[in-house]
Amino acid sequence: MKGLIRYHVLFVIKLAAREVQIAGIIPEPHGEWMKQIGRNLTDCIDGFLKDHGDLIHDQGSCFTKEFREILKATDLKTIRLPRRSANLNSFAERWVKTIKENCLNRMILIGENSMRSAVENFVEHYNTKRAHQSLGNKMIKPRIEKMPPEGKILRDPRLGGMLNYYHRKAA
Repeated sequence: MKGLIRYHVLFVIKLAAREVQIAGIIPEPHGEWMKQIGRNLTDCIDGFLKDHGDLIHDQGSCFTKEFREILKATDLKTIRLPRRSANLNSFAERWVKTIKENCLNRMILIGENSMRSAVENFVEHYNTKRAHQSLGNKMIKPRIEKMPPEGKILRDPRLGGMLNYYHRKAA
């Protein structure tokens, strides 16, 4: 493909924990790809949605009947939101706004690899090094449970310093 290419990023959020996972990135989603995504998400060993009861999604044509049947086979209930109901999908809408404002709108992405790298780096930062107000300003999956009270403050930059995480060096 040549020229400007739009990519679709399929993501899943565990609402209680606010944890985000990228299920896939593709220029144009199609049925076979979505079936594989469904199998990946519900994998009995390391599927992001294993042991969960519901998947809320919009009316997008990518959420095919076959995709929903794969989820249903693992006792995962799919809930399709009504058209034009952004308020019912506020967590997803907010995450899209966050990644656009803090990452994608501030970069010039050249090709699929740079897009994947940016999105994956942002998700890693979002899940492990970003405080979330809805969680009492705690991180979703902190690498360190308790920060040392003293020590040199270090900076952990991502994406060329666009995303930063500051922490104290462990003694």
